[in-house]
Amino acid sequence: MKPPPFDYARAESVDEAVALLARHDGGAKLLAGGQSLVPMLNFRLVHPSILVDVNRIPGLAAIEAGTGGLRIGALARHRRLEVSAAIAERFPVLRSAVRHVAHLAIRNRGTLGGSLAHADPAAELPMMTLLLDATMEVSGPAGPRRIAAREFFRSALTTALGDAEMLVRVELPFLPAGTGWGFEEVARRAGDFALAAAAATLTPGADGNVAEARLAVMGAHDTPLRITAAEALLAGGPPDGEAVRAAARAARDAVEPYDDLHASADLRRHLVEVLARRALDAAARRAREEAARGAPEGAA
Repeated sequence: MKPPPFDYARAESVDEAVALLARHDGGAKLLAGGQSLVPMLNFRLVHPSILVDVNRIPGLAAIEAGTGGLRIGALARHRRLEVSAAIAERFPVLRSAVRHVAHLAIRNRGTLGGSLAHADPAAELPMMTLLLDATMEVSGPAGPRRIAAREFFRSALTTALGDAEMLVRVELPFLPAGTGWGFEEVARRAGDFALAAAAATLTPGADGNVAEARLAVMGAHDTPLRITAAEALLAGGPPDGEAVRAAARAARDAVEPYDDLHASADLRRHLVEVLARRALDAAARRAREEAARGAPEGAA
């Protein structure tokens, strides 16, 4: 298959890319890794008048640690996220999720910004930005603005980005010390899009009860989803079996899946419950391990 005809421009700065987007009034598409855009072009699902190549814009692939979190450029490749020492140390749940993204060849080219702007409801990185309370830094004709991840994903393949706006960076606030995490995914084959996935973090308080719980799921809704009802069930109590099972049921009840060639809606609901329980169990186990490592010598 061949794509429809289009013009091509290479932007040397964010301002130039935004100007080109604005000039073509919704007819332009940004080209970064191209791992989603190029197949859509070849299937003629999109018909842009021009592709704006942003790969030469300096500084947009950086991963920078600040006092309160990481700032990750939109052009950071999936593989860079996978091997980053800063992400391994501060966001191991993100590294685990990235390892499930397609295959190595695609991770070498695909970008963080491209995945988020594409907003596939079965993609790992949109779910991770929800779980990690990310903030998107966006640039447009009216200047920069910041969008919380919870407000960024509107529906399948649709975000809060305007036609002339570009996602520039993602900010991830550091997780509290001692936080445990879990990530679980089911796909028919390694590298396939997930039928469903769940990711969780649990931060214990001084008494060992849950000070903060986070749970996000994907693949069973038209967007990735934070399960706030499950988080509320866990907060303030011990992360024991019954609390985790109740939270997993809340996740199952929160999603609105669909039937397709790969799985029924009922199967996806079941997977969400099972994967949420497993992710929460893993998060609780890791939190206990962190607490044991931090205990004084000789402590019980």
